[in-house]
Amino acid sequence: MEKFEITILGCGAALPTPHHFCSSQIVNIREKLFLVDCAEGVQMQLRRSRLKFSNINNIFISHLHGDHCLGLIGLISTFSLLGRTSTLHVWAPNPLKELFQPQIDFHCQGLGFTVQLHEIDTRKRDIIFEDRSVTIETIPLKHRIPCCGYLFREKPLPRHIKRDVIDAYNIPTCYINNIKAGMDFTLPDGEIIPNSILTNPADPTRSYAYCSDTMFAPTNAEQLHNVDLLYHEATFKKDQELLSKKTFHSTTQQAAEMARLSNAKQLMIGHFSARYKNEEELLNECKETFQNTILAEENKCIKL
Repeated sequence: MEKFEITILGCGAALPTPHHFCSSQIVNIREKLFLVDCAEGVQMQLRRSRLKFSNINNIFISHLHGDHCLGLIGLISTFSLLGRTSTLHVWAPNPLKELFQPQIDFHCQGLGFTVQLHEIDTRKRDIIFEDRSVTIETIPLKHRIPCCGYLFREKPLPRHIKRDVIDAYNIPTCYINNIKAGMDFTLPDGEIIPNSILTNPADPTRSYAYCSDTMFAPTNAEQLHNVDLLYHEATFKKDQELLSKKTFHSTTQQAAEMARLSNAKQLMIGHFSARYKNEEELLNECKETFQNTILAEENKCIKL
């Protein structure tokens, strides 16, 4: 199967600690690296994870609280020092341009590449990125400031050629791509060979949803239906529901309920409050509602 991996660079909440960096992840789809949130320390974590800076062309920021975006200017500066020439696209809610364009102009003068800032309307679902491999759609979230998650959906892959059958019918190489795309083949005598004889089904498409930071938002369950992996913040244990509501965050129980309502195949929790020294307690609470739950942790790589 083609590569679809998520590497956790940071999974702590607002305060960096000796145990956790703040929020950042890499979604690797066929060696194209999408950076999701860009907290302090992101460059060190990229190096520790042995990820190529040059493969990052798109950065998606959920919201403009510092623990999700304070690493951006430093990363742009490093791109310049590394001799980058290709355009870097940064996606985030308003007021992205108002906050970051002056910093780029001041701290990153003489860039050899363009930084394109894209402002997102967090009130609606919208496909903001699409190429031959993937679509990336915003997920409206409920936080103290405009905030959105991101849904990565792999596009359908080509069917698998049955090489022995292709050779048996002496089908020219120039027809292979069309057959992979689902075309039947007509022999010189007019006989039609169905595509189902020439190919095996394509690998199933995969999907990943990133939801941090947010209150419990069950209305998003339809959009996230059947997602392969749901990353959902679980800042607090379930006994802190009042605090989670006050700070516009989620508890373990709410994250697990979101996974259950979405019929997600797997849940990964993160954005852990610094008050918790043992995240296994949070994991166990989630498993009471949604058994297939894992913990995010720095430099963990999850393969879909």
